[in-house]
Amino acid sequence: MARRKESDRNQQHNDDSDSNPNDEVDEEPNFDDPEGYEDDISEEDLMGDLIRQRPKETDGVESIVVIDGVPQVGPERIEKLQNVLRKLFQKFGKITNEFYPLNADGSTKGHVFIEYSNAMEALEVLKGTNGYKFDKNHTFTVNLLTDFEKYNDILDKWENPVPQPFKEQGCLQYYLLDPDACDQYSIVYEQGDKVAVNLNTQPEPTLLEERPRWTETLVRWSPLGTYLATFHGKGIALWGGEKFQQIVRFSHPGVQFIDFSPCEKYMVSFSPLADSRATDEPQAIIIWDVLSGVKRRAFNADKSQALPIFKWSHDDKYFARMGVDMLSVYETPSFGLLDKKSIKVQGIRDFAWSPTDNTIAYWVGEEKDTPARVTLLELPSRNEVRVKNLFSVADCKMYWQKSGDYLCVKVDRYAKIRKDKSDIKYSGIYYNLEVFHMREKQIPVDSVEIKETIQAFAWEPVGTKFAVIHGEPPSTSVSFYEVKTGQTPTLVKKYERKPCNQLYWAPSGQFIVLAGLRAMSGTLEFVDTHDFTVMNTGEHFMATDVEWDPTGRYVATAVSWWGHKVDNAYWLWSFQGRILKRVALDKFCQLQWRPRPPTLLSAQQIKDIKKSLKKYSAQFEVKDRLKMSKASKELVEKRRKLMQEYEDLRKQKQDQYAAQRRRRIELRNNVDTDETEGRGGELEEETVEFFIKEETIVIDE
Repeated sequence: MARRKESDRNQQHNDDSDSNPNDEVDEEPNFDDPEGYEDDISEEDLMGDLIRQRPKETDGVESIVVIDGVPQVGPERIEKLQNVLRKLFQKFGKITNEFYPLNADGSTKGHVFIEYSNAMEALEVLKGTNGYKFDKNHTFTVNLLTDFEKYNDILDKWENPVPQPFKEQGCLQYYLLDPDACDQYSIVYEQGDKVAVNLNTQPEPTLLEERPRWTETLVRWSPLGTYLATFHGKGIALWGGEKFQQIVRFSHPGVQFIDFSPCEKYMVSFSPLADSRATDEPQAIIIWDVLSGVKRRAFNADKSQALPIFKWSHDDKYFARMGVDMLSVYETPSFGLLDKKSIKVQGIRDFAWSPTDNTIAYWVGEEKDTPARVTLLELPSRNEVRVKNLFSVADCKMYWQKSGDYLCVKVDRYAKIRKDKSDIKYSGIYYNLEVFHMREKQIPVDSVEIKETIQAFAWEPVGTKFAVIHGEPPSTSVSFYEVKTGQTPTLVKKYERKPCNQLYWAPSGQFIVLAGLRAMSGTLEFVDTHDFTVMNTGEHFMATDVEWDPTGRYVATAVSWWGHKVDNAYWLWSFQGRILKRVALDKFCQLQWRPRPPTLLSAQQIKDIKKSLKKYSAQFEVKDRLKMSKASKELVEKRRKLMQEYEDLRKQKQDQYAAQRRRRIELRNNVDTDETEGRGGELEEETVEFFIKEETIVIDE
C-alpha cells in the first residue's frame, strides 16, 4: 500500500513536469507590512484575553499561603491540630496540599504551608484569617508565599513617586446654582443613537448638550446627580461639569449593570459574561473608587441572585451580599469582611438596609417546625434589636420608609400548603402588613390585615402615610393608611374601582399619582393626600414610565421604544395634573431627571418656610407673569418677523413680474393681457340658449 502511494506521487510529479512551462503560476499573496509602517496597536488590545491566560513565573506558587502563630504541639497532638486547622481553612476553598514543618523532636515549629487549587482561594484565606484569634494565646498571621519575594525586592533607597498633574474638572455641582431652581433631565432617543440633556425651563426647555452615540445602551445619573454614566462595550464612562466633559473611565468589558453607593464614593459594575473567561481573578463584579478610578475589589457572580447583588449602607461604610445560609457584610475602605467572618443565617431569603441607620432587616423562611422570622440587626455590633416570628408564611417583601422611621413587611400568608417532590403549592393566600415603629422604645410592631391581593405598596417619602393597591383588575381599590406614635395604622381614605397598578409619591410627600401603566392604557390620577382631593385626571395612552422631578413640581410620563414600538414620546405635567408639553421623538427610549443632594435646611426651617409661603408666593407669581409675558413677546416678535419675510418676498416677486411685462406682451402677439385678466373690460359676453325638453301636464279641475 505504501508503494502504491509512492507511485501515485511520482505519477503526479510527472504530470506536473509535462505541463506547459508558459502557463501562468498564481502568485502567493504578500502579507508583509508596507515600508515605513508603524504598528501602534498593542498586544493587549489585540489579544487581551490570551495574554491574561499566559503562564507566569509565579504559577503554582500564588496559591500557597503561610500561616504563622499556629500552636506548637508534640507528635501525639499533631493529628488533632491538623483536623482542627483543616476544618477552619477548608471553608475558603479546596486544599490540595499541606505541610507542617517539624523540629528534631517531632514537634511543630508554629507555622504551616497550605496550597489551594487557585490563587483566588488563597487570597480569600488571607483576607478572612489574617489576624484570626485561634485561642487566647494564639493569633494567626497569614501571608502569601509570593509576598516573601515581593518584600525581598524592596529597594534600599526610597524613591518618591512622581506626583500626577492636577486635572481641573470645574464645578461638578453647578446645576444647583440655577437661580430659578430649574431641573435637568436626560433623554435617549433614535434607538439609543442620540442622548440629550435639557434644562426644564418654561415655556420651552433649553437644550444644554446633545451628542450622537454618547452611549451604546442607556444612561444613568449618580444618586446625588454629580455624574452622568454612559455604557460602552469596553466599560463605563462618567461625565460631569458644565460642558459634560469626561471625568473618569472604568474598563470592564461586557458591562450591563452599574450601581452607585449612596454617597457616590464607590461604583459597582457587573458583567454577566466575564466569569466565562479562563482567568484566576474574578471579573464579573468590580467595585471602583469613583474619584480615583481605581479598582478596589472584584467578586465572582452567582447568576441566581437578583440585581443589585451588593446593597450599601446609607453612609457608604458597609456593603453586603446574601449567600447560602449566610449574610456577608464588608466594610470600607478595607473591603474586607466585617470582623473577618460572615454572619450565619440559616434559610435567609432577603435583606434590606435602613436608609438612615446602619441597621439591616432580613427575613428567614419557615423550616419544618421553626416559624419564619424578621430580624433587625445592628452593625457593626451584630446586635439583634428586634425579632418578629411569623407563621404560615409563603413570602415576604420589605419596604423601608425614606426617613427610616418605619419598616413595613408585606407578608403573604397561606391557609393550606401542599408539598410535592419538586414544588410547593399554597392555597387560601391572604396578606398582612407588619409595621415596625423604629423610633419607639423596644420597636413595637403593628399588623394590618388585607384579604385581597396586594398589587403595589408605597410609603410617603416625607410623612407618616402609606398607600396600598389591592384587589383584582378591573375592580382594584386604593387605600391610604396613617401611622401615628403609639397607635396602630388607621385607614384614612379608600378609593373604590380605580384603574391603576402603580403608585408614585412626590419626593416631598403629600401628592401622589395613581397610574395605570402598560395594559391599563396609561390612566393617571393626581391626588392631594392632605384632604384627599382628586386634583385632575388624565391619560397618556400606553405609558410605560412615570418620573417625578426632584423638587416635586413636575411629573414626566413616557412611552418608551423599549416597551412599545409606536407613539414614542414624553409628556410633562404639573404636580396638579395639568399637561404642559407633549414631545414626540423618533424611537424615544428613556427620560431621567437629574437627582439633587439632600437639602441643607433643618426640619424646623422647612416648616417655617411652609408657614410663610404666602409671603413668598407673590414674588413667584410676578416672576411667572414676567416669564409668560416674555414668552408672549417672543412669540409676537417671531410672528412679526415671519410676516416681514413674507412681505419682502412678495414685493420681490411683484418687481420681478413688472420687469418681465414687455417680454410677456411680445410673446402674446403684442396683446397686453395684464389689464384684461381679472377685470373683463375687453371681453365680449355671449349668451347661448339650449332647448332641453318640453313637457305638458294636464291638471284636472
